[in-house]
Amino acid sequence: MEQVFVDTDVCLDLLSGRMPFNSRAEVLFSLADSGSIKICVSSISFANIDYVLRSQYTVKNTRQILAKFKTLVTVLTVDSKTIDLAIASDLNDFEDAIQHSCAVENYLGTIITRNIKDYKKASIKVMTPEAYISKPR
Repeated sequence: MEQVFVDTDVCLDLLSGRMPFNSRAEVLFSLADSGSIKICVSSISFANIDYVLRSQYTVKNTRQILAKFKTLVTVLTVDSKTIDLAIASDLNDFEDAIQHSCAVENYLGTIITRNIKDYKKASIKVMTPEAYISKPR
């Protein structure tokens, strides 16, 4: 089973229903739900998702959404080494550098994001949800 790292923006597309991006995120996460792929996210994604969802939902509802979401993904740890790698990274956006470092540290070969431009200097493959979904399996 292929393992991929999914950036927070795609997770938020799914969980907040951001149109028109949510439909692609739904297809991507349905692949994980069916066992076709394993989706990994960093632990900081949960903090970022909570922050954004609290503008749409109550704290209780946000926590329920996060709990359900956690059943679809594997949560990867962000530790001191991850932060050191992000600090030394050539990526300009620090949050993206953390995400990239987390994926690399866990030997994942692909990051799925809508934010391709911020990953120009990535050392692993970076794809949009559309590109990933349309690739042959």
